Amino acid sequence: QVQLVESGGGLVQAGGSLRLSCAASGRTFSSYSMGWFRQAPGKEREFVAAVTGSGGSIYYAESVKGRFTISRDNAKKTVYLQMNNLKPEDTAVYYCAASPSIATGFLGQYPYWGQGTQVTVSS
Repeated sequence: QVQLVESGGGLVQAGGSLRLSCAASGRTFSSYSMGWFRQAPGKEREFVAAVTGSGGSIYYAESVKGRFTISRDNAKKTVYLQMNNLKPEDTAVYYCAASPSIATGFLGQYPYWGQGTQVTVSS
């Protein structure tokens, strides 16, 4: 069982930066792949980024490549999402999720989810 708590969301102007954090409970954090997803109003939840348990493999959605960076600190049981050059279309609730299997962009492979943190980018 893994419990996840996101933080770091807020209101930022276009071109600005935010860093999201996701703190996990449980003894085997390093065995879980971690993902970030987001859901904008009226839209389906979509994949943003994922990282394997060791941090050795990382995946991004095309829409955030070159702007967002996912990382993890297994000693702190925390995964991060550094978001630079934010755009209004990045406005969404951002969720972190944990998967006991390989890192993917498929929501169904993540049984554990946080409550989400709001990111709003003004133009």
